Amino acid sequence: MATHPQPRTENRSSRVRPYALTGGRTRTRHQLLVETMISVPDYDADFAETLMPESRAVYEQARTPVSLAELSASLTIPLGVIRVLVSDLAAGGDIFIHPTGHSYQYDHTILERILDGLNQFSA
Repeated sequence: MATHPQPRTENRSSRVRPYALTGGRTRTRHQLLVETMISVPDYDADFAETLMPESRAVYEQARTPVSLAELSASLTIPLGVIRVLVSDLAAGGDIFIHPTGHSYQYDHTILERILDGLNQFSA
C-alpha cells in the first residue's frame, strides 16, 4: 500500500458533521462498493485547488488507484460521505471508477455449463 501525505483539512473544523460535507445527501449516482477502486485519469493541480478540503483529499489520494475503504480509513471520513464525494467527482469526469465484478452481467446458462464441466472433471 502506498503512503500518502496527510490531507490538508486544517481549514475545516473537526466538529463538522458528515452530513454537512454532502449537503445532507446520502444517495450516489454510481454503485460504489467498499472494494470499489478509483483513480484520477488526468490530475489537474489547478482543479484540485478549487475543491473543498475533503474532496481535494479524495482527489489527491486517488492519483494512485485506491479503494473506497482505504480512502475512508486514511482520511477518517465515514464511508457514506466518501461515496457521495467520489460520486460527485466522477460525475464531473474528474475521477475514474474502476468496474467491479458486480458491474458485469453473467450468462447463467454459461455459468451452469462451466459448473457442470467442473463437476464432471472432478468426478
